[in-house]
Amino acid sequence: MPKILERYQEIERSIITTYRKTLWSPFALAIKKYRLIEAGDKIAVCISGGKDSMLLAKLMQELQRHSEVPFELVFLVMDPGYNEANRKRIEDNARLLNVPITVFESDVFAVSDAISGESPCYLCARMRRGHLYSKAKELGCNKIALGHHKSDVLETTVMGMLYGGQIQGMLPRIKSTNFDGMELIRPMFCVLEEDI
Repeated sequence: MPKILERYQEIERSIITTYRKTLWSPFALAIKKYRLIEAGDKIAVCISGGKDSMLLAKLMQELQRHSEVPFELVFLVMDPGYNEANRKRIEDNARLLNVPITVFESDVFAVSDAISGESPCYLCARMRRGHLYSKAKELGCNKIALGHHKSDVLETTVMGMLYGGQIQGMLPRIKSTNFDGMELIRPMFCVLEEDI
């Protein structure tokens, strides 16, 4: 009699089988090519609740399960001022996917709205990143992993050229200048958004 799998186990299996070519292999390529994970790393996988970060959480769990390189994971969710329904959705999805999240609160939405007026996006993003680095460091992590994918990288490069008149983009790994010993990694650097 075949073993009946839980929903999260079906999802984990599909990542390795059904989506091996489009998700797993490009993910593994980025990890290896850019040397994103080293033995002894403690990585805060930052989850916003969207499809990209939720997939990143599952990919990282699978990698940890199958990797010969020992590393630790913390699944970090910052509540910057979500309404109750949004926060519940993130918690419910994490439970469904069997991702043990650590949630912490901040006042990022309120502060960026009050200071920035009509265009709070830049300040909000900077503040969120700072809070994530700070909490990750507090938890003993040396890296944070974000769910940016190849399509984000390409769009950012084109936007910089068109709107900023400069060539700049997202890198797969960056050492923090404000948080000593911390590094940001983008494990989905080779994954296309359409495949997510």
